[in-house]
Amino acid sequence: MKGKPKRCPWPQKPLDIAYHDTEWGVPQRDDRALFELLTLEGAQAGLSWSIVLAKREGYRRAFDGFDPKRIAAYGARDVRRLLADPGIVRNRLKISATIANARAFLAVRRETGGFGRHLWSFVGGAPRVNRRRRMGDVPARTAQSDAMSRDLQARGFRFVGSTICYALMQAAGMVNDHLVSCPRHAAVSRPASRPTRGGSRALPAGRPGGPRPPRSGGPARARSTR
Repeated sequence: MKGKPKRCPWPQKPLDIAYHDTEWGVPQRDDRALFELLTLEGAQAGLSWSIVLAKREGYRRAFDGFDPKRIAAYGARDVRRLLADPGIVRNRLKISATIANARAFLAVRRETGGFGRHLWSFVGGAPRVNRRRRMGDVPARTAQSDAMSRDLQARGFRFVGSTICYALMQAAGMVNDHLVSCPRHAAVSRPASRPTRGGSRALPAGRPGGPRPPRSGGPARARSTR
């Protein structure tokens, strides 16, 4: 007799569990929502996902609901305001990166017709359904996240290394990296999803720690602190 399905092991705190059970891995194509995920993934660098997730509402308030057009217009006064805001990660480089990324976001949308459309092009427009059985099977980066990272960096985005991009792909459902034993694996899968044998081509873990108990995206940062 089979045991009761178990959720992925990385969420431990109530907020993390709620995020895993309702958001993580659900295909997300909305431009603003994807910009929010990108911002939070970058903010998590060097921190645990729990810290950033607990500050998400603070980020939404401080950054005008993640409206890229408004953020792109931020100046020195806004930077000083944000550096004094305890509701976010008060790191000057990360704050400046968010402003630069908002400007790059607007350029991508003008050029390609949609930020979400552009990001999803790196997985061929459809979710990749992986069949990971252990957290150790979850890579920190793949060929697709490498390509996304190179592209975004060339367009002026910051804090978009391959590990961050893969965490974004997991969070936004571009890849389904829920373990097969987790009830959410089937729940977030879609008939149009593209099954992949063994998942996207994984590359060596060039990250501190390995798939991290997700930062904002999920297990891509699981082994470090997610």
